[in-house]
Order: sequence, then structure tokens, then C-alpha cells
Amino acid sequence: QVRLVESGGGLVQPGGSLRLSCEVTGVTFDYAAIGWFRQAPDKEREGISCTSYGGGNFDYVDSLKGRFTSSRDGAKNVVYLQMNGLEPEDSALYYCAVLRHGLCSGVAADVASWGQGTQVTVVS
Repeated sequence: QVRLVESGGGLVQPGGSLRLSCEVTGVTFDYAAIGWFRQAPDKEREGISCTSYGGGNFDYVDSLKGRFTSSRDGAKNVVYLQMNGLEPEDSALYYCAVLRHGLCSGVAADVASWGQGTQVTVVS
């Protein structure tokens, strides 16, 4: 069984930064494709980043390239999402997820397992 636990969300001012963490168990971490998604009220769940060593057709959504960076720590089985220059429209519930077949994807239907989510709120 796969378990993902997100942390690091919170309240931040516009222009600020946060680093989200996702601790992953139940998979061979080095071979897993781990993605980040977010969902704001009245919007679809959006794939925003993914990291893997197995390929796939997604790494970062174009609108967030340069502000959001995903990285992996194999020793800790943790995936990070560094978020800089946060804006109110970035406010959402952020999820990490394991994608099927070790292949990165930004499509929610390709997710095998979800974390519980962590809230990010950007407000003056």
C-alpha cells in the first residue's frame, strides 16, 4: 500500500515563498513518478509538476515554470515543491500523488495514489 503525507502549507503574503514536502512510503522511491496537483474552489484539479526517472510527457505546467520547482531526496523518500513569488491565484489545496507505471503525467486520471492535501493560502 502506498502512503503520501504532505506538509508545509500555510498562510503567506503575496510575493512570499513556501516549500511543500511529500513523504512517500510503499513504493520503490527511486522508480516512482511523484507529481504535485492543486485544486482551488470551482476549478478542476490541476497537475503542476512531476519528477521521475522513467520518463513521461509532463514536468511542469507552463504557467508555473520559473516559480515552482520540484525536487527529490532519495535518502529521505521525500519530494519537495518550492514555490516562490506566490500570488493570490496560487491559493489552493495542494496534493502529491504517485503516477501509474512510473511515468510522469499532469492528468489526475493517471494517478494511482493521492496524499491528503495541504492548504496554501496567499493573502495580504
